[in-house]
Amino acid sequence: MDGSHYRVPPEPNRWPAIGLAVGVHAVLLAFLVIGINWTNNQPVAVEAEVWDTSVQQAAPPAPQPEPQPEPEPETPPPAPRVVETPPPPPKVEPAPPKPPEIALEREKKRKEELKRQKLEEERLEQERERERERELAEQKREQEKKDKALADKKKREEEKKAEEKQAQELAKKEEADKKKKEKAEKEKLAKAEAAKLEKLRAEEMKRLTGGAGTSGSAEKSTAPRIDKGYIASIAAKIKSNTTYPGSTDVPGNPEVEFQVSQLPSGEIVSVRKTKSSGIPAFDDAVERGINKSSPLPKKKDGTVERSLPVNFKLKDLN
Repeated sequence: MDGSHYRVPPEPNRWPAIGLAVGVHAVLLAFLVIGINWTNNQPVAVEAEVWDTSVQQAAPPAPQPEPQPEPEPETPPPAPRVVETPPPPPKVEPAPPKPPEIALEREKKRKEELKRQKLEEERLEQERERERERELAEQKREQEKKDKALADKKKREEEKKAEEKQAQELAKKEEADKKKKEKAEKEKLAKAEAAKLEKLRAEEMKRLTGGAGTSGSAEKSTAPRIDKGYIASIAAKIKSNTTYPGSTDVPGNPEVEFQVSQLPSGEIVSVRKTKSSGIPAFDDAVERGINKSSPLPKKKDGTVERSLPVNFKLKDLN
């Protein structure tokens, strides 16, 4: 064979390629195991990144130019050449994040969350405080309205009472002035009437005393007979005005006699006792009754007896 023109190329050694492939897969498997264990040991809140564990194959190298075969001797055709596929390059895994950086980021987020919660609580507390202030202000305004309404009502009641009191005092004053005026007028009229009666009494006494020289028998003989109905009406009026506080249960029936002088109008001018009943209280009671009965009733023709006797017995008052 050494002297022939055809030479079979030596078969390449495959063991290095197989060893390289086994090594790469072992390294990849180790990274996966370490990554899973490290992920399981981290707290729940730790953020994890998922890495793609699929094998990345590098682009195949450019094909080597085939060597030019030597001129073939006139021999049987050579066996086909086996081209070996180069092993894939090892996968470059990115470096995992450092644990301290993850802890710092987690602590930073926790602090920010706490700060945000604190600010939210402060905002809510301020809202509640403002709401309480609004409620207190509203309650204060309502209370002020009630106090003002109560004060106004009390003021109106006091003013009304003052007006009523003033009106009562004014009415009392007017009543007192009216009574005082009426009293003054009555006193004035009474004085005028008393003066008139006194004048008439004086004239009557003068007239009576002027005829004292005549005999009583002649006067009696010429005097007209007095009407019994006229005397009865006078006695009834005097009896109604006579009030005797004593008892009428005494022996006999004591009688008192008065001589009464009157004006043509019936006004009594004088009352003179001519006979006592022996009971002074009874005599005084009859005399007061006579004076209270002025003016005395008149006759049917409108005339009066200017002087007439009035007799009363004690038991006639029963």
